[in-house]
Formats: sequence, C-alpha cells, structure tokens
Amino acid sequence: MGSNKTNDFMVLGMDLSRVLVMVLSIVASELSHVRTKPLDFVCNSEARGVMNKVKDLENEMVDCNAVASLPSPIQLPCIRIHKATWEKKSVHERRAEILLSLGTLAQDVQTARTLSQPGCGLTLLEHLEHSINNYLHVVKRLQGEGELAEPQAKSCLGQDSKDLGLVLKYFGRLLTGKLEWLITEMAKGC
Repeated sequence: MGSNKTNDFMVLGMDLSRVLVMVLSIVASELSHVRTKPLDFVCNSEARGVMNKVKDLENEMVDCNAVASLPSPIQLPCIRIHKATWEKKSVHERRAEILLSLGTLAQDVQTARTLSQPGCGLTLLEHLEHSINNYLHVVKRLQGEGELAEPQAKSCLGQDSKDLGLVLKYFGRLLTGKLEWLITEMAKGC
C-alpha cells in the first residue's frame, strides 16, 4: 500500500514539473519579445524591424478565420501626416501624439480581448496587445530627462472599426509613418 502512495506522489510530481516547465517556457518566450532598448530602437533600423510584428499578426489572422469581426470597436489611430504641421511640432509633441494613439489602441484591444471567446482570435488579440504595449514601453522610455508626456487633446480622432484587418493595417501605418518620422528626427543624434 505504501508503494502505491509513493508512485502516486511520483506521478503527481512529474505532472507538476511538466506544468512548471511549460509555464516557464511561456514566460520566457513572452519576455524575449522585449529586447529592444530605446537607443537601439532609435539608432538601429534593424532593431525596429525585428520589433515590428504586424506582418506576423496579419499572417496569424489569415490562419484564423474566426477573427473577421471584433467583439467591440477599436478606435483606429490617426495616421495621416500633414508635413508642414508635423514639422512645426516639437519632438516632445510628436512623441505625445504617438503615445496617445498607442495608448488608445492598447486600451481598445484589451477591451476586445476581454470580450473574445477562447481560441485563435483571442490569441491573436493577446499578441497584438503585447506588441502595442512593447511599443508603448519603448516610446515612453524615449522621454528626455525630466520631460513628461502631457495629456493631449484628441486633435486627430480616428474612426472606430470592428475589422481586425483594418486595425492591423492602421497599426502598421502608425509604426511606419508617424513613429518612423519621429525616430528619423531623433536618429540625427546617433
């Protein structure tokens, strides 16, 4: 009888160690996504390219038929740039505008994620939220010493959409448009 209890404990211990290994590998894979330092982000276009996961997310969406329509609308970031107006803004104002767009996008994606059913659609929204939060983290760290991002009035309101393909398109254009223009200005100091 003592032998059966020992075997049960050994089986339970092996199951727990498998679960622990799985959890640790998930945590490690999530942590590996945030490798870009602000200086690398500004001075190394390859680092920015590695961080941009929009194409991967679009490929994931093609593989997942269930996410054509989101459970709640997401406000699309304002991606249009009026060159003369943009150039008159300080780097601080440009950064604040991008932070506002990323923050609103992250908040809306989080809401859609919490309303989603388990499956590939939920996983895709989790990956999108993680990617947006990585950009938020890096752009916040681009702040100069003692410089705070002031809340900004929504001068450029994007439309709402439940189309995940459109959300990904606008997120990608925010990264390759406004954010890249900001980085180009900041990279002059590299």
